[in-house]
Amino acid sequence: MTEIPGPVSRAKLERRAQHVAAGVGTTLPVFVEAAGGGVLVDADGNSLIDLASGIAVTSVGNAAPEVADRVTEQVRAFTHTCFMVTPYDGYVDVCEQLAELTPGDHPKKSALFNSGAEAVENAVKIARSSTGRNAVGVFDHAYHGRTNLTMAMTAKNMPYKQGFGPFANEVYRAPVSYPFREPAEISGGEAADRAIEIFDKQVGAANLACVVVEPILGEGGFVVPADGFLPRLREWTAENGIVLVADEIQSGFCRTGDWFACDHEGVVPDLVTTAKGIAGGFPLAAVTGRAEIMDAVHVGGLGGTYGGNPVACAAALGAIEAMRKHDLATRARELGSAMHRRLTAIAEKHPGVGDVRGRGAMMAVEIVGPDGRNPDPVRAGSVSAYCHARGVVTLTAGTFGNVLRFLPPLVMPDHLLEEAFDVVAEAFDATA
Repeated sequence: MTEIPGPVSRAKLERRAQHVAAGVGTTLPVFVEAAGGGVLVDADGNSLIDLASGIAVTSVGNAAPEVADRVTEQVRAFTHTCFMVTPYDGYVDVCEQLAELTPGDHPKKSALFNSGAEAVENAVKIARSSTGRNAVGVFDHAYHGRTNLTMAMTAKNMPYKQGFGPFANEVYRAPVSYPFREPAEISGGEAADRAIEIFDKQVGAANLACVVVEPILGEGGFVVPADGFLPRLREWTAENGIVLVADEIQSGFCRTGDWFACDHEGVVPDLVTTAKGIAGGFPLAAVTGRAEIMDAVHVGGLGGTYGGNPVACAAALGAIEAMRKHDLATRARELGSAMHRRLTAIAEKHPGVGDVRGRGAMMAVEIVGPDGRNPDPVRAGSVSAYCHARGVVTLTAGTFGNVLRFLPPLVMPDHLLEEAFDVVAEAFDATA
């Protein structure tokens, strides 16, 4: 209806600049007034196709009836008591669902928090308490959050770490399996052994409380480790009494075509961290894992005023209901097939697309220069800006800033996805 951003959004942006801290960034500067089904409607009446889902948060849509109905009912009953003061069923119901859905059939327990970073930080606390060890193993290209400990665990400096140190110690980093950027062909098992050697020699297996890994890297560029990487890591950590933590915050809850990305290779971690897609847009996160590990922490050692808020728990139960009812894991695979087809066609036409990768509705392209190798973040930014100007919400990612990632809501209809990727294809043509 107007240019992007339109005059009403521009006026609102002036007010934003007066009252919101400059450090809070914005990818697409339009003010949204309504959303659902893969469409965002802004203050100027523009309808934008959403390929971001609030960074994998609104997988069931921005206003799923199952979420809205449960939230409305809960708000009418009560908004908060603090579970640590007086408990309520919703918190326990979410933990029960997590025990059923996360990988493995062993006894499990959960603790609920507000954000993904909180979940990761508490997973480390639990692992340290359970093992009596201090060291934490993480990987290149990882992203785990913005708290002090999770910044230390995150690999990318700008914008997440610059100027915010010193960071927590006892965090050690090893190479991940990154098939497109390996210097030579290497199997997933061999890549895992490479990381294991570094952890073993430089840290010592006996000193590691946990190894934290994203089954598919998120902010690092939707890197899918080669088959065999996660199973070998699982084998080694189990042999050495190291807690394996799967950070499923971006990849969990049907996003990759399974309930969790670990399911693809049958890997059963000791602890799983979840957030983003868990509650249809409400702030909720969890650590779920082996009961004996979760129970290693002393009473009062876990918690927080808002963790497992009853309204957020109601939203999570609604989101899980929607995922089950509409079989959104299958839908994610269908969306992934369609995106892979469109992105492969773009790659065949444009040599600047070095890699098409992902799983399910978590897809990406890595954009490179004429040599087919060096990252080209300028082109990635230009493609994304073209999409924004024509009403398609896209995100960049990657350690080098040269990856376009696509995270449509799992309820997006086929025709809307095709329309969005028509614009993506035009963007590559226009920036060639």
